[in-house]
Amino acid sequence: MDKLLDNSWFVKVVALLLAFLLYSSVPVKDGSKLNEIYVPGDETTETIEDVPVSAYYDTKNLIVSGLPETVDVEVSGPKSHVQNAKTLKNFEVYVELSDAEVGNRNVKLKIRELSDKLDAKLSPSSANITIQERITREFRVAAEFDNSMVQDGFGTSAPQINPAKVKITGPRDEIERITYVKAAVDIKDPIFETTTRDAKIRVLDKDLNKLDVIVDPDTVKVTIPIKSLTKKVPINIVEKGSLPEGLILESMQLETKEAVITADESILEKTDAVRAEVNLSEITKNTTVTVPVIISDGISAVTPELVKITVKVRKSEQEVSLSALPVDINGLAEGNDVTFENPKNGQASLTVYGPSDRVKAINPDDFRLFIELTGLEEGRHNVEIKVEGPDGVSWRMAQSTATVTITNTEV
Repeated sequence: MDKLLDNSWFVKVVALLLAFLLYSSVPVKDGSKLNEIYVPGDETTETIEDVPVSAYYDTKNLIVSGLPETVDVEVSGPKSHVQNAKTLKNFEVYVELSDAEVGNRNVKLKIRELSDKLDAKLSPSSANITIQERITREFRVAAEFDNSMVQDGFGTSAPQINPAKVKITGPRDEIERITYVKAAVDIKDPIFETTTRDAKIRVLDKDLNKLDVIVDPDTVKVTIPIKSLTKKVPINIVEKGSLPEGLILESMQLETKEAVITADESILEKTDAVRAEVNLSEITKNTTVTVPVIISDGISAVTPELVKITVKVRKSEQEVSLSALPVDINGLAEGNDVTFENPKNGQASLTVYGPSDRVKAINPDDFRLFIELTGLEEGRHNVEIKVEGPDGVSWRMAQSTATVTITNTEV
């Protein structure tokens, strides 16, 4: 043995053989098969999870359902080969359906491009699939959003969708189940002006189950027109009941003359005013009352809700006529005399009016009628009949002037 080791050629041949064996045991990174000769090592088993499944079929005219998206692959063999497969995943799990026809079937999943030094088990290893005709149809989109997010006093008209129609592709039976194609607008804050949002398309059947179809485009723009649902109208005062006896209504004045109402457009069009009622039976003097603004059915809100009304009253009036009241003479010069031509008897009448309680207490002695002749000379004169009377009442004369003749009695 020592002689062999001393032989340089022997050592070279052995070294070359070992190098060749080591080389043949190293995996090739490009996935090509390894040489049959390798250095034996530890055997191991690993599970490679979530390996994608490829399907080969006429994707233009057919749709396949029921095929798992991924499988788990259990590989066994030399440790280096197993680690290489797990790291690089340089193999493919697939199903070949190029010649398949429409219908249901069970197909076996296959694996290729895996090192021939490895054994593989697929989980699942087969699948029950359905092959259906692939069709495309156009559907109109309906927008949906939470109306409660529209601010009070505003309303919406029909949303505008762009594009208004989308193309939906899928198996015939799925397409025929389509009942709703909706664009759901996500509104998180109250809106009070026209807004445009992107909305994702949802395709549903009659039971609102989501359908597995392809939508093109899958997002549309939805514009929600917002309009004001308010109108400014006058407030009319309505009298209710009657004033207590002895009072007369002079005026009622609103502090706020207009109100803003909120309602549907049709209600706004036919509403010209709102009203505020004043119960006159409760009024005993000049006062300011606060009353609610009354709205008709269909009006959802009014601003202001309360208004102030200033009510002015006065006591009711009565009148009485006093006749044959003597007209006194003031300022007649000494030595002169006076004769009444009109009124002939030197008596006049007047009408007294005012609050009933005051007028009822009046008597003729409360009034003094007189004419002022100071500075007047002989002759015929028209002079004013003057009146002195009590406070709290008014009066008017039936005749406001007198015609008299002044004569000198000393001649």
